Amino acid sequence: MFGSKLRHTRMRLAVICIALVFSACGSDQANPGDAAKEVALENVEAMSREHASDTTEPSPAVQPAPLRPVISQTMAYAEDQEELVYGYFSAPADMFEPLPAVIMIHEWWGLNDNIRAMADRLAGEGYIVFAVDLFNGQVANSPGEARVLMMQAVENPEASNQNIRAAFQFVSEIAGAPRIGAIGWCFGGGWSLNTARLFPEELDASVIYYGQVTDDEEALRPIGAPILGLFAAEDTGIKVESVKAFEAALQRLRKNHEVHIYPGVGHAFANPTGTNYNAVAAEDAWRRTLDFLKLHLQINEP
Repeated sequence: MFGSKLRHTRMRLAVICIALVFSACGSDQANPGDAAKEVALENVEAMSREHASDTTEPSPAVQPAPLRPVISQTMAYAEDQEELVYGYFSAPADMFEPLPAVIMIHEWWGLNDNIRAMADRLAGEGYIVFAVDLFNGQVANSPGEARVLMMQAVENPEASNQNIRAAFQFVSEIAGAPRIGAIGWCFGGGWSLNTARLFPEELDASVIYYGQVTDDEEALRPIGAPILGLFAAEDTGIKVESVKAFEAALQRLRKNHEVHIYPGVGHAFANPTGTNYNAVAAEDAWRRTLDFLKLHLQINEP
């Protein structure tokens, strides 16, 4: 019985691969101006300081297995300068009907094994998960390499916009997801917020783990997606003052939001490969993430 279901799901994945087409459309409202780009470049330097002593060595002890069996596959979903861009697709092995989808956006290290493991873990909760690649196949193995990759993305934000649009098209039109959320950590946390700006009416939830945020009300005003923000009190890159200003702006705009600032922990507290990893805060943040996604993406119990 399980083997039959697995073959059926693989057939669905094959159909998705065959049906994949490349197009990018949508507004340019997430493009930063000169001032916003300067802030983004400052964030690159802040991340360089925060991650100066980190490595990318995975830690299996803090990577729980998915709640249920999943199947995963690397898939092309976009094109950049005539080169295909590949993401990581993961879904429950017993999936028959389209499920809600989550676009997952990597940290400044790139789409590495840690992000793939997180994609599998979230898929095990009953989601289609599509982990995008904003670094065009490049993965950093050192803070210096990560800084270069993040700088390239910051200097050409429209390429990332187009990438996210292609991922949204993939999960909505090809995978048939009835509701769609976004989640990201660090560099990807900021892009989870940008995804909510790119799709102000279409996105159903945005989860931001210690990513760059703004209190610019004109930038936040169009957003319709509920927002969950998870931040660290000891983060010297994403400072508490900026998080509180972001939260205050959301309150003034009457946006649906939850913001949690964890005391006594630093940036990347949920990254099991980093020196700031904190199991208690990471597990609490994960629980809040699952509750938030379940509420707004309306999935059934596994």
